[in-house]
Amino acid sequence: MAGAPDDSNNKGKHEVDPKAKEHWMRGNSFFDESKFDDAIAEYTEAINIDKEYSSAYFNRALNYVIQKDFDSARRDLQVVMELEPKSPDAPLLMGDISEQSNDLLSARFWYERAVTNDPNYTEGKNRLEHIDSLLHIDAKEVATETKSQMDLNAQKPIAQSMPMPQKSTKAQQNKDETVIQDGQIKKMSFYKSTIKFDMVIGLNKVKKYMNDNIVLALKKPELFKKYGKKLGTGTLLYGPPGVGKTYIINAVAGEAGANVIIARINQIVDMYTGNTEKNLHAIFEQARDNAPCIIIFDEVDALGVKRSGGGEGGESSAMRLAVNQFLVEMNGIESNPEGIFVMGTTNQPWDIDAALKRSGRFSDAIYLSPPRYKDRKMLFELYTRNKPRHRLSYGRLSRATAGYSPADIEKICDKAAMRPLLHEHTRNKERKLNMKDMMSILKDKDVSGSSLDEWYAMVKKDVISKTETQIVDGKKQEIVKEGKLDPQEKILYKTMINDIKKNTNSTRILIKRFVRWWARHIF
Repeated sequence: MAGAPDDSNNKGKHEVDPKAKEHWMRGNSFFDESKFDDAIAEYTEAINIDKEYSSAYFNRALNYVIQKDFDSARRDLQVVMELEPKSPDAPLLMGDISEQSNDLLSARFWYERAVTNDPNYTEGKNRLEHIDSLLHIDAKEVATETKSQMDLNAQKPIAQSMPMPQKSTKAQQNKDETVIQDGQIKKMSFYKSTIKFDMVIGLNKVKKYMNDNIVLALKKPELFKKYGKKLGTGTLLYGPPGVGKTYIINAVAGEAGANVIIARINQIVDMYTGNTEKNLHAIFEQARDNAPCIIIFDEVDALGVKRSGGGEGGESSAMRLAVNQFLVEMNGIESNPEGIFVMGTTNQPWDIDAALKRSGRFSDAIYLSPPRYKDRKMLFELYTRNKPRHRLSYGRLSRATAGYSPADIEKICDKAAMRPLLHEHTRNKERKLNMKDMMSILKDKDVSGSSLDEWYAMVKKDVISKTETQIVDGKKQEIVKEGKLDPQEKILYKTMINDIKKNTNSTRILIKRFVRWWARHIF
């Protein structure tokens, strides 16, 4: 990593004590052997001998981060930034800590600071681009504001320069901020997506459907009017977690140039009677004011839950009122089309109220399946293309991750990249990402694994009927316990049901495990 705070950074300022350097080197050896407690002890000895040994502070912080002791890591990194104000690595690691803590605004601040310290810092640029994609920020729009913020923070003590999570840049406040007062939404954030279909791996049939039925309607409304086609509708994307449901909706918006509003359940639902319905109405009003617009209801089953007849008050009553309001708003789109598309995502479509799935509402349900062999190869290529790499066997990686989601694969690539990164820092010598790094992560059960295996096992009881033997009056009786799906839903979600059955079949599970083991240990 360029600019890593090793011994060379201390030259010209003070001479490192030889005894401190010996402890530092022993700490590096323990680090290479993953003996993190021993490494921390050696770095601490080095610091006790030489209080200005920035490399010892930084390396100790690395070990603290690996052990999830973020408070101790931050304290060491603050010392590094005081000793080495122009170091890009310390801000980068501060940003990584913030990102792991889901504090994306702070992460962006630190990644920006790393790039400011070293404009050629590739890793910092990649992290900054990744954070911007998560925050939906156009880097050009916030560049001036970020620079001003950095100049101000440069004049403050390091302990005070950490941005508070609730603060945001002016660019965000203008277009990317939701205003909620007394439980009521006064303003919804919206943004323009930069994702396009060519950035979505696989799912060719889904992309064609989206292009023909949504993108075309948003780009050429007159053509749709000519043939009596609706300009606004609802589409439900369902499938296992991590397969890219929200991502492909953003690709639709990017292709069409439409505004996007993400309707989050925690912002919509309020404890006081009437506020939830008002919030739903406010979201649709905001969409009408910014048409053409796509409203994304992520995990829509949490809001459009099936209504039941029991209970007159409390949470069930409030949720029935929320579903009723949802129906009213969806009917409004159907009767007065204004180029508004409502798109919901869910992992459990059987929990959505049936009225929301009839014609004119979420009438079109599209299943997104986990990636196949060819798609997993392309995903590994995608998630490693911005990393220095050497002779990666994408076919072998694809076999080793049979049954993994795109989110699982992205996590593996990110974790594997830390190995050459840390090697370059501790050795001050570049080493490219290789198959040994990838396989090391895949074989580590603590950081690697398919999130879908557990999910399939969990939802099996919800959708698949099973026969149980019970003893009644001393006699054995076989009782069929039906899943949550009614006969119509079994037809509608047939593809997903077959996928769940296939992935919970004991023989299929053994085959999948063998393929993974064979690819990881043999070829």
